[in-house]
Amino acid sequence: MSVPPADNSPAAAVLSLIAEDMAEVDLVIARRLDTGVPLVRQVSQYIISAGGKRLRPALLLLMAGALGYRGTQRFNLAAVVEFIHTATLLHDDVVDESTLRRGRPTANESFGNPASVLVGDFLYSRAFQMMLDAHDIRVMEILAEATNVIAEGEVLQLMNMHDASLDEEAYLRVIRSKTAKLFEASTRLAAVLAGASPETEEACAAYGQALGTAFQVVDDVLDYAGNASETGKNVGDDLREGKTTLPLILAMQRGTAAQSDLIRAAIEAGDTTQLSQIVAIVRETGALDATRAAAAAEAQRAIDALAAFPANSHSAGLLQLAAQLLERRA
Repeated sequence: MSVPPADNSPAAAVLSLIAEDMAEVDLVIARRLDTGVPLVRQVSQYIISAGGKRLRPALLLLMAGALGYRGTQRFNLAAVVEFIHTATLLHDDVVDESTLRRGRPTANESFGNPASVLVGDFLYSRAFQMMLDAHDIRVMEILAEATNVIAEGEVLQLMNMHDASLDEEAYLRVIRSKTAKLFEASTRLAAVLAGASPETEEACAAYGQALGTAFQVVDDVLDYAGNASETGKNVGDDLREGKTTLPLILAMQRGTAAQSDLIRAAIEAGDTTQLSQIVAIVRETGALDATRAAAAAEAQRAIDALAAFPANSHSAGLLQLAAQLLERRA
């Protein structure tokens, strides 16, 4: 049996700071997935065990460490965040008709759409059961608002499907709702657990929102710059789904009339037959570099939000995550 190569990336070094904490979170997840309905357990474990860095719960744990909070409630709320994220993945893949995530078949591909939707509902409801354990109305407010905003983002994205007239402002509104909001909630929750000042709480939230936005912008770059073996998804999936992401928006702005028309027609039809030509246009027009620059600006905003934080290994780790985000390949 071959042994996978060790992960020596900067992100892995940062996540090693909270390895013991994450093991505790895994125990909470396993305990709270215990259910008498086998299919619920099977689908939940399938997607949760799919890999990935579990960045959202990791951010909560890192921020809690940066602020000096060591209470056990951080494990519970980190698991809540992961359940909410997993529920959104299950629902996302059904809506998008996705077949591949993290290099293997999606849950809807393996178990069918009905099971994916209903298990997603189970994870949402279990998350709300668990957040009551904090006995803190502020925690409830943060997570209730986050799940509502995420749902709004999903609907906005659905409304924007195959709309080639989408501009950068509308694109950012979707990703800040759909993706960055849970990052923001994760870091804000850590501040609440730590009893931080309102100013520190807002700085934590700003870091999470900026990092989450940068994360999604880089992910959208990978749809035109990566390959399935690196990214765990099929190159061109966004175009097939009719998503007008920033690389395409900027390519249409910068390209010739003929190039813009080609991209616009592909978005409106969800047509990937001209994918290689569209990828070439995205690269030739400098749209990929401009999209990376937009992600860099968000990463810098995250770094700036940490300016007044105490100097310790966890705050240094948060800085490192923002600084190395553009090195992400998968």
